[in-house]
Amino acid sequence: MEKAIRIDKYLWAIRLFKTRSLATKACDDGKVKLKDGASCKPSKSVKIGECYDIRNEGKKNTIEVLGLLEKRVNYETAILHYKDITSEEDQLHNIKLGTSFYTGKRLSKTGRPSKKERRDLNDFTDWNIDFD
Repeated sequence: MEKAIRIDKYLWAIRLFKTRSLATKACDDGKVKLKDGASCKPSKSVKIGECYDIRNEGKKNTIEVLGLLEKRVNYETAILHYKDITSEEDQLHNIKLGTSFYTGKRLSKTGRPSKKERRDLNDFTDWNIDFD
């Protein structure tokens, strides 16, 4: 008899999500679906042989369950429990997103003026013109 493992716990254990709460939120938001398109609730039991479509931070993955994990394990062990069957189109999309990493810093010479630029702007706008 197989153990029943929740889908959110399984996705966290195989390291597709950093935390279990993120996996639960993804399930609640409809980002985890069975291959046939039906959305999965976080409490759905995982069965060996099932395929899932998972959207995670802009990435699209399709996995097939090969083994069940109850606890989070290292990456080398985790990849033995699922098979990545992501389409080539989605893999190219994931690679494209991976190369366009955004650090959160603003681009140079854009946004707020520097201290020197602010002084120059103040000097420019503080004209004292008398029309007498």
